[in-house]
Amino acid sequence: MRIETATEPGSPERPNEDFAAVAMPASGGGGSLILLDGVTPPDGPTGCRHTVPWYVSQLGGSMIELSVSPAAPSLADCLAEAVRRTAAAHRDTCDLYHRRTPQATVVAVRWNADSVEHLVLSDSVLLIEDTSGHVGAVLDDRLRRLPDPVPALRAAVRTLPRGTAARAEAASEYGRAVEALRNAEGGFFTAAADPAVAARAVTGTLPRSGVRAVAALTDGAARLVEVFHEEDWQGTFTLLRKAGPEELLRRVRAAESADPDGARFPRGKPRDDATAVFARW
Repeated sequence: MRIETATEPGSPERPNEDFAAVAMPASGGGGSLILLDGVTPPDGPTGCRHTVPWYVSQLGGSMIELSVSPAAPSLADCLAEAVRRTAAAHRDTCDLYHRRTPQATVVAVRWNADSVEHLVLSDSVLLIEDTSGHVGAVLDDRLRRLPDPVPALRAAVRTLPRGTAARAEAASEYGRAVEALRNAEGGFFTAAADPAVAARAVTGTLPRSGVRAVAALTDGAARLVEVFHEEDWQGTFTLLRKAGPEELLRRVRAAESADPDGARFPRGKPRDDATAVFARW
């Protein structure tokens, strides 16, 4: 088995809010991969004394431990318990009901001699290559198809020049509309403080004999496809196989630098934390 990982913060002035971990149990024959992308809150109170990196390290550490423990439950049950443990770690000091309490997207993969199990929650991406070389994407696309008025508000923001008061006001209105749909019916879901969110994840299991490799990408690393349209998922997987995750991140950064203000390719952040994990057997 070969596993490669690369990660890079969006800005040197801010800590990287991504988390990646891979575990190979001593018994051999299997393993587990966890990738989290911490949700950067807007300016203002969050109800929590802890940072997003603290949250993702707590959640990710619990998730990787649970996923490789003997007689481990399903990945959805592992996520539920990891959320429960993390909530318990700061319930006495923080308001876990606050809409901006620290939270994260989740990708998890676990394999053994017989099967490959996966879980995706929110807008990070899992790519799976079968033995014929075909690459399929496992996506939780609820954030991409939010109901009205969110699309219209987003479009309005993108028509206004960056740095203007009008754009800031429109962006604030758009942000409030998205925030109202976070972890709400008809909206989208992220791992925060409610373990019930695990039941909202996209999950599945495939025969190990039919899977050749997998790749997990935070949305910052997936920009080459989803924002800049320089590759499709098949081409991204080929890039990872031939040149590795570092080259994928280099190409993302080059695309961001070529459009620094988001004029040609509108996006929430000019540069985002980016992490990619590639595993093949």
